[in-house]
Amino acid sequence: MRILVVEDDARIARDVIETLTGAGYVVDHENNGEEAWFKGDIEEYGAVVLDLGLPGMDGLAMLKKWRASGRSFPILVLSARGTWSERVEGIDAGADDYLPKPFEMDELLARLRAVIRRSAGHAGPSIAIGDVILDPRQMRVTVAGVPKALSPQEYRLLSYLMLHAGRVVPQHELAEQLHGAHEDRESNAVEVLIGRVRRKLGVDVITTRRGFGYVIEAEKQ
Repeated sequence: MRILVVEDDARIARDVIETLTGAGYVVDHENNGEEAWFKGDIEEYGAVVLDLGLPGMDGLAMLKKWRASGRSFPILVLSARGTWSERVEGIDAGADDYLPKPFEMDELLARLRAVIRRSAGHAGPSIAIGDVILDPRQMRVTVAGVPKALSPQEYRLLSYLMLHAGRVVPQHELAEQLHGAHEDRESNAVEVLIGRVRRKLGVDVITTRRGFGYVIEAEKQ
């Protein structure tokens, strides 16, 4: 999954990017509010980690503009503005969660996983589709209790489809979530990954909708 980190403190940005990359996310970074707002307005992101005190455009103003234009990706706010009224203002503006500075990286990861799950309609810590269980905390996938060894890109692809179970995900959207902004993308990369994931899982869970994309059907309640 592709995450946009908007943070102008170089040390914090470096630590957050390193942590998110180590947890399997593809990370884009911006340190200017205007540039970050534009990128978030035209690019597809699984989530945004947003500082409020930024040059160019305040983070709260960015948040309001994104929500006003219909951008619905989950947003985790990071800020040294720690008063309860400022937190309420951020949540009311459309933030999904608020993490005051200073913070521990483990808490950042836990809160990010939670807002991503909730935005996709999953309350529990793991996502299960039939015999396939994905545990975002350990970046682990099992099928009928048997662990499956997936590469980072294979894991990102499967997790994105499982998070959005029941929705046909276009190929270009999957490609956006698998690669960073400056990475080269081969035209058939998604098709190749889909084939590898199907073989490794050994179960027919990913359906191809020709001309539309790929879908993992949601389980009926």
